[in-house]
Amino acid sequence: MEESIEIVEIKNISDYKKFVNFQFKLYSDNRYWIPPIINEEIDTINPNKNPVYKNSNAKFYLAYRNKKIVGRIAAIINWLEVKQIKKNKVRFGWFDFIDDISVSKALLNTVEAFGKKNGLEKIEGPMGFSNLDKAGMLIEGFNEMGTMITLYNYPYYPKHLKKHGYKKEAVWIEYEIKIASSENAPGKIKKFSNLILKRYNLKALNFKKKNQILPYVDQMFKLLDSTYNSLQTYVPIQDYQIKHYKEKYLRYISPDLIKCVVDKDNDLIGFVIIMPSYAKALRKVNGSLFPFGFLYLLKASFYYDKASFYLIGIRPDFQNKGITAILFNEIQKTFNKRNISIVETNPELEENIAIQNNWKNYKNRVHKRRATFSKKL
Repeated sequence: MEESIEIVEIKNISDYKKFVNFQFKLYSDNRYWIPPIINEEIDTINPNKNPVYKNSNAKFYLAYRNKKIVGRIAAIINWLEVKQIKKNKVRFGWFDFIDDISVSKALLNTVEAFGKKNGLEKIEGPMGFSNLDKAGMLIEGFNEMGTMITLYNYPYYPKHLKKHGYKKEAVWIEYEIKIASSENAPGKIKKFSNLILKRYNLKALNFKKKNQILPYVDQMFKLLDSTYNSLQTYVPIQDYQIKHYKEKYLRYISPDLIKCVVDKDNDLIGFVIIMPSYAKALRKVNGSLFPFGFLYLLKASFYYDKASFYLIGIRPDFQNKGITAILFNEIQKTFNKRNISIVETNPELEENIAIQNNWKNYKNRVHKRRATFSKKL
């Protein structure tokens, strides 16, 4: 007789470590999964470390069978989403499990019960606390290398969701873009960039040091709010989140891979943030920065031939006016200087045609798709 599954809520640092470390065992033989930094992951779910709990509730659970961990899941309520945007849903995230339908069912049932207890009408995931967290279950591209800012999962994951009565909600696509040499770069991008700069009296900013970027960081996050607030998954970014994510990601930023466009008053019009590809380095680090893990990341921040689009934002009154041409023209120069040949995009909602149109001038392929799945409670 098969042993029953026990769902246990985690409540202390020891349990947090078990929760985070489960994925390392589950994906130990998978060469496409990118390990997170263990301490960073623990801080993210720890209510004493992550300020997002000011507007959220979350519970984290482990599934046990025969005293062995066989799965994990988080139940999250973002009260800004529920009360301000009127989306009465509970989120599920950090969802990993062995290929056993009874395990995934027990985990999802636990989150569903949590949602019903709080009077919510729907469950959706995988998602984090906010739009700045990883989201979307991989549904295509299982044999493509992951990135530090996206989720990876086995092909059986979405099959389980469908068996449990979940349907696809939001769908994202990701592009791999080939970067041309300076001689073969799209000429119309450069021509259009110069035209737009003169027409609107704008200026492109390039940076050499991180402290040169800091005066613009808060403006970048505010611009994100106005750029994406019409998309279906968006929840307003709070000031405490800005501070938290600045501290979390600033160390991974290369100043010359950030480009900004400002007006005559030095107000931010648009920006793009590119990150070096840390995928190979993170696999070597395998979750720990010490004693030598940080050296792999440090090296990867200087020596790489592949990069990832992280964020792009355009002020609403300048959208559809060619600002992206300016940003791409500037970033093209840096790509060529650094001999970067391949760039991956961040997940983009299928409905976000404006962003996807930017890749038409480059050789590209859609190499990954991911989705959130939902169900009425």
